[in-house]
Amino acid sequence: MTKPIPPHHFRWLSFEQLTADELYEILRVRQQVFAVEQESIYLDVDGKDQHAKHLVCWDTESTTPTLLAYLRVVAPGKKYAEPSIGRVLTRESARGTGIGKELMRLGVEHTLREHPQAAIRISAQLYLKRFYEEFGFTQVSDVYDEDGIPHIEMLRQPEP
Repeated sequence: MTKPIPPHHFRWLSFEQLTADELYEILRVRQQVFAVEQESIYLDVDGKDQHAKHLVCWDTESTTPTLLAYLRVVAPGKKYAEPSIGRVLTRESARGTGIGKELMRLGVEHTLREHPQAAIRISAQLYLKRFYEEFGFTQVSDVYDEDGIPHIEMLRQPEP
């Protein structure tokens, strides 16, 4: 059973376009999901945010920036040779609503528009393999440990 989708608004922003309050909320929720919920201690602020486009999904009923879902697209050559999608998350209260799938669809569409001849690479948590396969990604590495969580690299080839 799918939960109702909360009122929301997606926006693409460069690092420079993010307000201090928006950046704070993004980093806070990334830490909540990736460090606290997943009990994984690692440095989330990795120097790649400045070279990324950020897809943010805000709760439109909140009076302060309240992040429901987020991902970033890192430019080619900054993490991998290809453009990469990462830090994909849905806030716990918005899970099961379909926002995560909408987020990923928009992320792939944007990356294909910006880099039409390039493959897209991701480092995916192993348990999300089937989710990413729905968007055309295929596993291209063995399972490896990243910050105590099994991961795989996945690639989405450009359309011929």
